[in-house]
Amino acid sequence: MCKTPGFPVNLLFSWGLMAWAMSTGGCVTGPHEPANLDPLKQEIRIYVDSGGYDRDIAAVAAKATAWLEERAARRTPGERLALVLDLDETLLSDLAAEKENDFGGSDATWAAWLAMGDAPAIGAVRAVYRRARQLHIEVFLLTGRAERDRPPTEKNLVAIGCNDYAGLIMKPNDDRRPVAAFKTGERKRLTAAGRAIVANIGDQESDLAGGYAERTFKLPNPFYLTP
Repeated sequence: MCKTPGFPVNLLFSWGLMAWAMSTGGCVTGPHEPANLDPLKQEIRIYVDSGGYDRDIAAVAAKATAWLEERAARRTPGERLALVLDLDETLLSDLAAEKENDFGGSDATWAAWLAMGDAPAIGAVRAVYRRARQLHIEVFLLTGRAERDRPPTEKNLVAIGCNDYAGLIMKPNDDRRPVAAFKTGERKRLTAAGRAIVANIGDQESDLAGGYAERTFKLPNPFYLTP
């Protein structure tokens, strides 16, 4: 069986591939074979364990904070400024569950993790949340979590000291829309209600697509994609 070495794919330059192929007798694979999953997982582990993941989050959070401060400084009289924040891999970290399930898992393991309600905060983003509140910017937590997960989610937010939000907006249990459509609709509703959404922060493109925010800030998430 042909198996690539266990290190990140981006380190396998063409000369390395050639040398390895020669040393293994010129192993030939199909022309359309995707990248092997094991090296990709190892690349993610290195990214996280090296501190790169935290540094990238902190860099985005710093830009978001600077923007909130700038925007609050030129607030017009009566203007109701709002920050929209995603939860998972934005304000809350599910990394412990991701690692425990080898970056896989199932609906059952995810439900069990949510039910515990003790995900740690992502510190740099919690700092953005707290700065927004100091600036008298309302915070709306907009998540793809289902409404049935509200009790453990509220418990979790109390535990991390982020429970003075203006709203925790969760997806209806029977809502079949893609997350992007759901979140766009909710931001549109907030805008129609008189909020100026000055920033929208999330880890997925689906958190940010669709407009109704002055600026968007994309956090890294190498673990999964949500449509």
